[in-house]
Amino acid sequence: MHKPVWFPKQEQMEQTRLYRFMKRLGFRDYDRFYEQSIKNIAWFWDEVVNDLGLRWMMPYRQVLDMSDGIAWTRWFVDGKINISDNCLDRFVEEPAARHRLALIWEGDDGTTKKYTYRDLWLEVNRLACGLKKLGVAAGDCVAIYMPMIAENVIAMLAVARIGAIFTPCFSGYGAEAVATRIQGCQAKWLITADGYLRRGKVVAMKEEADRAADLSPSVEKVVVVSRLGRDCPWNPDRDVKWDQLTAEMKTLSPAVTDANDPFMIIYTSGTTGKPKGTVHVHSGFPLKAAFDAGYAFDVGPGDILFWVTDMGWMMGPWMVFGTLLLGSTMLVFEGTPDYPIPGRLWELTEKHGVTHLGISPTLIRALMKHGTSWFSQRDLSSLRVFGSTGEPWNPEPWHWLFEQVGGKRVPIFNYSGGTEISGGILGNHFFKPIVPCGFAGPLPGMDAEVFDDQGKTVRGEVGELVLRQPWVGMTSGFWQDARRYEDTYWSRWPKTWLHGDWVIVDEGGQWFITGRSDDTLKIAGKRLGPAEMESVLVDHPSVIEAATIGVPDADKGESAVCFVVVRGDGEEVQSLTEELVRFVGERMGKALKPKRVHIVDELPKTRNGKILRRVIRAAYLGENAGDLSSLENAHAVEKIRRLAGV
Repeated sequence: MHKPVWFPKQEQMEQTRLYRFMKRLGFRDYDRFYEQSIKNIAWFWDEVVNDLGLRWMMPYRQVLDMSDGIAWTRWFVDGKINISDNCLDRFVEEPAARHRLALIWEGDDGTTKKYTYRDLWLEVNRLACGLKKLGVAAGDCVAIYMPMIAENVIAMLAVARIGAIFTPCFSGYGAEAVATRIQGCQAKWLITADGYLRRGKVVAMKEEADRAADLSPSVEKVVVVSRLGRDCPWNPDRDVKWDQLTAEMKTLSPAVTDANDPFMIIYTSGTTGKPKGTVHVHSGFPLKAAFDAGYAFDVGPGDILFWVTDMGWMMGPWMVFGTLLLGSTMLVFEGTPDYPIPGRLWELTEKHGVTHLGISPTLIRALMKHGTSWFSQRDLSSLRVFGSTGEPWNPEPWHWLFEQVGGKRVPIFNYSGGTEISGGILGNHFFKPIVPCGFAGPLPGMDAEVFDDQGKTVRGEVGELVLRQPWVGMTSGFWQDARRYEDTYWSRWPKTWLHGDWVIVDEGGQWFITGRSDDTLKIAGKRLGPAEMESVLVDHPSVIEAATIGVPDADKGESAVCFVVVRGDGEEVQSLTEELVRFVGERMGKALKPKRVHIVDELPKTRNGKILRRVIRAAYLGENAGDLSSLENAHAVEKIRRLAGV
């Protein structure tokens, strides 16, 4: 059994929103409250909506409807709600809240800008009016490929205000990866920027956006923010300046949208095929994000949440909607946490009074190398919680963050779920002791269990993480691909969501994630399907076929290693490996480029032609590859072992 190192104090518990919520509902014991939250999920989420004070244009008549099956649960039936209205108008109309800080932006160069709720509301209205004038209508898809600037947040809220749907794209993606997402939802509009700063250098973004638009016939207009004021290619028939689009100060009433109308399609990678477009609705993702932020992390008015992320990853929109629905403040940061000094992250925390700091184990491993001097002279007294997501911890960086940076005062709230979840399945909070690298258990409303291969609950051994009931925020399927959604999550056991994580619960009731049960990679917390990288590789004229695996990496947690079969032979072929690494980096973004590319004669395949990545990974890492009886060419495995020197 693992021993806790942080224990909540009674006064800490009693100051939390979750405690007040529990007390109002007649609970003082957390375990009893959790059991009731999964015993009666309709009651639970109804109470959450009331406690958050959400504003409905038309009240719902039923909390949930599972008549089409658990996989297609509909929430807040017949309710009308617009999430932009609830994030902004609700507070702007309240004299005590309208001048409260909503967003702080800091650029790579230290430039800072602040927006109150009213400031943000005004900018969102300007853009919403401009987009509507441009032809954006309810139900249309708008791709957002922007750096971490305030306009990214404004764009999301403006699109939602119209009743349209936005698709956020990682700012580090190359054109092909952006185009895949544009094409997936047939977006007619692309919002981007001329560029941004990273480590003091200009990153040209408009050029990549142009290439993505050229690859996407659906794109009619490209809206461009002048972040840097740089000269860049301009297509007068397609390009529109953000400043011109937002020149008029007009207001636009929020569209009356159904609770189950989509407002966001965010793509997440799987182990096979193209990225999956997870569909999120007005009464789903934002509500789950706000619940987790407000009741697990205890974010509220006066708090400043800073999650080191990108808007193309789930935690970006999570931060936006989680903070704004709670009337609190987000910090959006364009730069990197260790530039121009290794202590930039701690400088930001001190400068802006950050109360909730969200990081990844990869980031902490990188900052550890610089020692303690960079934070020891900083005033970090504002910090109340470290949030952590993206990948499992290893003990050394966890203890360094908790003991050295946080002085054993600031708890590390592990948080794990996913894009399809809209937040967390497992987490820590102020009601349970914290064990290094572990989770206190499932969050309220999340009926999670650990199943063995027979679908039976297990303790003390590794099993599959599953959910046995629906929850607010669950993806409303994949965009125009219902069967793939059902096959991915609902096909193994009846009425049971299979999440794809290996989990173990120890005898003390602490939960630990041991890794993915499928082939999905997590590179520095960024989820990547091998098929997406393989598709880029086979676009190279020399590559016939490819396979990608994830291997442990001391800095990133996991890195991609690729195996390719190529045309030709000899020295000319061997010189391709570095070129292929660059080739992938240019198209997918430097952050996702593979650690290494190996050229092989053939890839291990089953008799029906399926490439077995599991076998490749095991052979490369010198692990037991398991049953190879289904392989057509078992000798290929031995060649990979020799390649790795094992």
